[in-house]
Amino acid sequence: MKKKRGFAALVCTALIMSSFAGCGGDDNDKRGSGAGHMYSAALEYNPKSLDPQFANDPSSATVIKNLYSGLVMKDGSGSIVCCNATDYSVSDDGCEYTFHLRDDNYWFFDKNEDDKIDEDEYFPVVAADYVFALRRILDPDMHSPYAKDFMCLKNSGYIVDGSGTVNGLGAWAVDDYTLVISLDHPCAEFLSLMTTPAAFPCNEEFFVSTKGRYGLDDRSVMSNGPFFVRQWFYDPYGSNNILYMRKNAVNENDDYSILPSLLSFSIEDGEAEVKQRFKAKEAECFTTVKVGGYNPKKYSITGQKAITLGLVFNPGDKIYSNQNIRKAIALAADRNAVRDENSDDISPAYGIIPPAIDIFGRSYRELSSDKQFDVFDTRAAADLLSKAKAELNINSVESVKIIVDTNTVDSRYLHQLSQSWQDSLGIYIGIEDLTSAEFSRRLSEGEYSIALYPLKADFNSSVAVMSEFDTVDCLKNAVNGMKCAESILKCPSADELVSRYSQQEKMMLDQYGFIPLFYKSSYLVADDDNEDIIYDAFTGAVDYRIARNYS
Repeated sequence: MKKKRGFAALVCTALIMSSFAGCGGDDNDKRGSGAGHMYSAALEYNPKSLDPQFANDPSSATVIKNLYSGLVMKDGSGSIVCCNATDYSVSDDGCEYTFHLRDDNYWFFDKNEDDKIDEDEYFPVVAADYVFALRRILDPDMHSPYAKDFMCLKNSGYIVDGSGTVNGLGAWAVDDYTLVISLDHPCAEFLSLMTTPAAFPCNEEFFVSTKGRYGLDDRSVMSNGPFFVRQWFYDPYGSNNILYMRKNAVNENDDYSILPSLLSFSIEDGEAEVKQRFKAKEAECFTTVKVGGYNPKKYSITGQKAITLGLVFNPGDKIYSNQNIRKAIALAADRNAVRDENSDDISPAYGIIPPAIDIFGRSYRELSSDKQFDVFDTRAAADLLSKAKAELNINSVESVKIIVDTNTVDSRYLHQLSQSWQDSLGIYIGIEDLTSAEFSRRLSEGEYSIALYPLKADFNSSVAVMSEFDTVDCLKNAVNGMKCAESILKCPSADELVSRYSQQEKMMLDQYGFIPLFYKSSYLVADDDNEDIIYDAFTGAVDYRIARNYS
């Protein structure tokens, strides 16, 4: 017997979206509803690629999110609902997923560049397009950064290590509108993986026709989503760099509204230039991790606590490679002593996984409170410090500075903690503010004793957080090379997933190589005449599909 899913979620989505659909007439008629607007926006840098199986920078993520669509997606509450699938079913053993595709999702490529959808310029997205995309992720020659996330797919291990071919991957098309994906083991996170851009379809014939340039220019991308790329111009030595997108009306239907008519992105050289565009009224929104100076009464500001700020230690440092020193610092960290006038920006962190991470529509931190990891105990911290001094054969611990990326967080938060360490342990721990570039260089070259590391996943999943500890050098050192994500991918149910994440967090925290201090928000700032611009704080993507403007 198979468990049917997807119908209720799809009906709910249809009811929600129907309020946006059916706005007949031209763009001027739609203006009163907020639809039909031409959005002006800015990309912080030129997209590295518009290939969803490869790109992983925020500028690329924004364009990709508006260019493609997948089988399933997360709705506003974080629940997983059908998008290009009408429904799906799961086998009793949890290892086989069968997706039935919509027959009204189309690839569109404007061959004659006349901005019109001619009959010979669009054709259906079929199951084989998803099979090809998944094969590309696992293909060793592809070097996809997402291969590690899809290791639950059947035979993926053989493909990645070179002993098997992509043709043996557990994904196949039964017919044009039936896709079967087989897993090596049940994986409760699988559907979350299928909402990510990496799982967006890729048409093999078109891919081959680009002759190695897939995703690198405006004539080597093809849309199956809400917009298509009309022009992409970038000269690193010039100005007026733009990426221009138009509404892909062939994919609009009763269940999938596309409200703006145009997206016009300027391509900038950094966040400062993006903010200047916004200030000059040449962009209607921007994303940032530091929102100071923007009045919430004047602008629409939404934040998500998607970053965990934690201390990491140089394993080559004689003093701070000592676990008892690190543990003493952890036990003496009085996070509640930090008072911030903007409580939406930071909050005390005791766990590794930030509150914005959800599991099937609920915050993981609601399901597993991080207070279970609160170890604040100044007396025990002092005892550990004495033990560490004896182990290191030293009489005192010299002062040290924590390096901080000031583009990510205001170091004044740490100054308040610094006083609590001095009071409890007699250790002066100062702060050294650095630019993002210098912070990254110092980390990579080992020029630090302690760093405040901004931990952020590349998509909304706890397994993505754990994967950072498998791939980032300073985080691998923090857990002594422990494989953090591997066991998570084998959790068969949501309940077990929550339990396993909590156990994994405890094991990682017990190494005292990553000491969480704060959860930090990332923000979307928009003019207050905009609604329903959707920001993904993990990928950095800004989704305009159902955005409304009432200017």
